[in-house]
Amino acid sequence: MIIWLASYPKSGNTLLRSILSSYFYSQEGDFNFENLYKISQFPILPQFMRLGIDVDNEEEVFKNFIKAQNLINEESKKAKFFKTHSSLCKIYGSSFTDSKNTLGAIYIVRDPRNVVTSFAHHYDLTIDQATDALIDKDRFMIRTAKSCSAFLGSWSFNYNSWKDLEKNNKYLLIKYEDLVNKKKSTLLKVFKYLQTLGVEFKFDIVKLNKSIKATEFDKMKNLEKKEVFYEGVIDPKTGKRKVFFNLGPKNDWRKILDDKNRIKIEKNFQKEMIELGYLKL
Repeated sequence: MIIWLASYPKSGNTLLRSILSSYFYSQEGDFNFENLYKISQFPILPQFMRLGIDVDNEEEVFKNFIKAQNLINEESKKAKFFKTHSSLCKIYGSSFTDSKNTLGAIYIVRDPRNVVTSFAHHYDLTIDQATDALIDKDRFMIRTAKSCSAFLGSWSFNYNSWKDLEKNNKYLLIKYEDLVNKKKSTLLKVFKYLQTLGVEFKFDIVKLNKSIKATEFDKMKNLEKKEVFYEGVIDPKTGKRKVFFNLGPKNDWRKILDDKNRIKIEKNFQKEMIELGYLKL
């Protein structure tokens, strides 16, 4: 069954994937891009092409999300991680997933005032455009050469949608800021959660420490300078792949986000930001 690593884009999903991949898919807790790719994404085009689904028909793709997941789980009964930015909701009358295919979900959330600047860089938008994108309740991820379209919704809708799994004890929320500043205690929480889901693995604190060290932001940034990281998008202006590991923890909205967009974000997401401790009453 699938354990979803879910998040709104540019919220720390890749950091969590990096740590988990270095722990579960290397001998000594080393990090490399090849192991990171072993935690695949959903939805991507090959998952539907092998079912004979017309990937140019968006509605048909959405209606076959669960069919694609059924095949993934039939091929291997073991628990497996999949990254997604999709909201947990119905589109075209069809659900994103179901209880048969979902073992659990780890949702990674990040202060939207920091998401917006990272989002703007990654998708080649102005800050104004990126702010509007985060607020857009009808936002879809655009299909790429590899990925299918997915329904994002607004930043708040995406975050709230995954809480639906709480009632079945299939949901763990972690904050990007804790993954950076309280890394070991946050990861211990993640590993304990995996154990409650019944995932079988031998916990090795020495290996986890090595995985944490191997996935420090500067190390991954330097690796990207030496090797191609295929999740970095192509810049339409230059035709070259944009830097994926850009600012990381140095992305501080207090220094780089203008007041107009800060206020707009805080106004639209006040309830969730207070709930998460990003804003105070």
